[in-house]
Amino acid sequence: MLLRIPGVYPPQDDTWLLAAALAEQPWNIHGRVLDLCTGTGALAVRAAALGAGDVTAIDISRRAVLTSRLNARMHRRPIRVLQGDLTAPVTGERFDLVVSNPPYVPAQRDRIPATGRARAWDAGTDGRALLDRICRQVPDVLVPTGTLLLAQSVLSGVEKTHVMLEEQGLQVDVVARRTIPFGPVLTARRRMLASRGVIDADQSSEEIVVIRGRQHS
Repeated sequence: MLLRIPGVYPPQDDTWLLAAALAEQPWNIHGRVLDLCTGTGALAVRAAALGAGDVTAIDISRRAVLTSRLNARMHRRPIRVLQGDLTAPVTGERFDLVVSNPPYVPAQRDRIPATGRARAWDAGTDGRALLDRICRQVPDVLVPTGTLLLAQSVLSGVEKTHVMLEEQGLQVDVVARRTIPFGPVLTARRRMLASRGVIDADQSSEEIVVIRGRQHS
């Protein structure tokens, strides 16, 4: 059970796919974990429940930070929750595992909302406003044998994520996939996405993947 104050995006299929991958992948179970774009704190709570020795959760939204703190307290997990922009609050720190389920839905415009519910999913016209930054920043906060687990839609360019992480020196593979029906946001944007050639005109589902990037030991 997770608490959620108004305005915080609820965990969806991508969250639970990533949570399952978190439980299944070999990583230093007692190490340090960083959850970027934590939202309700679902993944941070899951990592702590799996036995992570130290868990930090970050979100730019004040409401999400409050919600994550409430959920950490309710589940009696000692999670450090910070407000900030991606890895900025933990500059100079290193983690054994970074998990992230960022906004990745292609939007009408490149400008990312500063407020409102759409900030939880809008990620620029190609859906990569956060993904590209995560690919560039995360290697700097991983220990030499660290791992990244990142959820995204295939509509936002899995191949580009793969290439960017490899360029940062990570070994990359896809460890989980799930096809899900379009939710209300993508259903409303179907015509726009079809006109861009991102989806077929009659498409009504998307594939979500979990990408793993591992530092060379």
